[in-house]
Amino acid sequence: MHAHLGDRLVVESSTTGVVRRDGEIVGLHHEDGTPPYDVRWSDTENVTLMFPGPDAHIQHLESEEAGTADGTSPPVTGEQPATAPGTPNPGDIGRRVAVERRRRGLSREETARRARISPQYLAYVEEQPADPTTATLLALAGALDTTASALRGAGADRPPGQGHALPHPQLSDLGPEECRQLLSTHGVGRVAVTTPGGRPAVVPVNYEVVDEAIVFRTQPGSVPAAAAGNEVAFEVDHVDEALSRGWSVLAVGPASTVTEPDAVRELARRAHTETWAGGTRDVWVSIRPTHLTGKRITPADRRTHR
Repeated sequence: MHAHLGDRLVVESSTTGVVRRDGEIVGLHHEDGTPPYDVRWSDTENVTLMFPGPDAHIQHLESEEAGTADGTSPPVTGEQPATAPGTPNPGDIGRRVAVERRRRGLSREETARRARISPQYLAYVEEQPADPTTATLLALAGALDTTASALRGAGADRPPGQGHALPHPQLSDLGPEECRQLLSTHGVGRVAVTTPGGRPAVVPVNYEVVDEAIVFRTQPGSVPAAAAGNEVAFEVDHVDEALSRGWSVLAVGPASTVTEPDAVRELARRAHTETWAGGTRDVWVSIRPTHLTGKRITPADRRTHR
């Protein structure tokens, strides 16, 4: 018996063929895919070490869509394009899992421990077009403090804030240290500027936090470039649509263009991502926050509503 991460272990009655139990293989103990396996059972969602008996068989990921000439499933690890072995080729779920894990500063080992899966299986989910079971996706969502629907990408094209409000919301202020911590998760924020024509504008930019300064790349003469030489506002937020909660941080301070060559090279070296807008964007703008404020919406303490 040989299995791959993500395959299903099915235990059937030897006389009737009725499925008595099945689960997703989330951990291998041998490189050749031989038993034992760590199995997340679909009926209990618990993970146990399993030594399959004669009444068990492996259902490979493609077994429902393709088979060999003798009717058995080929030993593959999913619907994967013809890429070299070990080449990362993540699906949408894997990309979202990896992004959320890095956003929270978690290693694969810690995330796997929290989700009760093997680090090897988590690597498979992140690097291949995997289709985890609902139970595994819920476990990963819990480990990453997000939702299964968010990992699936539900509502990705829908503007945030259309969900139901909390029955008893609590709006609280964030202290400067928590604001800095939330702001330090690089991503996309919005900078509010006054354009050369005197009109106000708010534009999204990919940003980094370097030595407590908010920095972003742009083009000469662009709207974001108008921030340089002025006091501007910069906002970043996160909304959990499924749980109707979220936070926002507002930074206010003077902006300037980074011109020193060594500083420009260092910023380019430390940049985590390319700008989504593409093109040549070699003007770096730095904002030094002098005021940091933030808000968070969470459910109110139940004890206050008894």
